[in-house]
Amino acid sequence: MAKGLTIAVKRIYEPPEKADGARFLVDRLWPRGVSKEKATLTAWLKILSPTDAMREEFHHATAHSDAAWAAFRKEYFAELDAGGDEIAAALAELDAAAKAGPVTLLYAAKDEERNNAVALREWLEKR
Repeated sequence: MAKGLTIAVKRIYEPPEKADGARFLVDRLWPRGVSKEKATLTAWLKILSPTDAMREEFHHATAHSDAAWAAFRKEYFAELDAGGDEIAAALAELDAAAKAGPVTLLYAAKDEERNNAVALREWLEKR
């Protein structure tokens, strides 16, 4: 992401707003109870979400502990750093959207402070 751009993070269950700009779902699983039409997505970038094993470990272990959150982010960031063609393509799509206007990363988790979209935003802002 270009320096100085703000990346918003929002639960997909919140209503879409014009200020959201380009809306990207960054969960591996489609959120329950949300129709694809109602989601008003620019794209579903599930390749940028944590692997199923990583997601399950984080959610079923001690998701609310600082140690679990730190370990999750370290492993997730390493996965993103490893990249690959699909991740590079998804990042190029995010970068292009960010140059055109606001970007919002959408997630379904109940925890608004510790979820993969928050972690992804942190990683994107540091790269």
